[in-house]
Amino acid sequence: MTRFNMMMTAASALALSTGVAMADCGDVSFSDVGWTDITTTTSATKQVLEALGYDVDVKVLSVPVTFKSLESDDVDIFLGNWMPAQNGAISPYLESGEIETVATNLEGTKYTLAVPAYTYEKGLQSYADIASFRDSLDEKIYGIEPGNEGNAYLVSLADENKHGLEGFEVVESSEQGMLSMVRRAVDDEEDIVFLGWEPHPMNANFDLKYLPGGEDFFGGEGVVNTVTRKGFVEECPNLGTFLGNLAFTLPMENEIMGKILDDGEDADDATMEWMKANGDVVMSWLEGVTTVDGGDGAAAVKEAFGL
Repeated sequence: MTRFNMMMTAASALALSTGVAMADCGDVSFSDVGWTDITTTTSATKQVLEALGYDVDVKVLSVPVTFKSLESDDVDIFLGNWMPAQNGAISPYLESGEIETVATNLEGTKYTLAVPAYTYEKGLQSYADIASFRDSLDEKIYGIEPGNEGNAYLVSLADENKHGLEGFEVVESSEQGMLSMVRRAVDDEEDIVFLGWEPHPMNANFDLKYLPGGEDFFGGEGVVNTVTRKGFVEECPNLGTFLGNLAFTLPMENEIMGKILDDGEDADDATMEWMKANGDVVMSWLEGVTTVDGGDGAAAVKEAFGL
């Protein structure tokens, strides 16, 4: 029996013994850290839960505030725990038990510094090469939102003069702001180094290369975990079953993210379009899952989505 199944068995027994009704968990909150991949998965999850009768609140928070909010029980669920990149930030909460890992929802992720292929061909092929391109890079490394732990790692490299990066500025911006700078540089065939990741349509929109050298922080290929506040699965076993089933793929996320970022579609519209075209995947998320009042979960979602 897996750890998750053991948790769910215990949760179900607790619910029966205490008379906890699933309707007591009818209000559920998520953190969305503003990355398009997490916006995508959170939107899909929200729409399925709403079809099951849940009231869903999505809060846009930074990663550090997300973990603090899970600790303080102000947020129930976060679908964007990128590992190993967030290991340092989340480990204290996992060790204290205030945040619990429920499942891995995505495998094969990448997250580290990247450059356009033409810059790579010039010789910028690792973290150790960045300093030699100091002038053409204008001593800038483009990161994402302020407070992100990836940015903090890059700042530490400059502060400690690792790889000769003393004097480099880490430019903090939104995902969209960073990518607009990448687009501008690529259009002019100028050198740029930035935080890149997959899943993301940037991998199709730009011919880019990921740089080795940051494995001590970013690792190699990674995973994205679903995490919750302490005790959530035990209190809300139906939602725990759903979260345990919830799994995404790189092609799924790349496709939906492309519709959002490249075609300007609303996130809810883009995810619903994908789910209607891939009803078998949605149904796999609903095995053993009921509506909020104990009805047939799969039937409710089929009706709501027109599957």
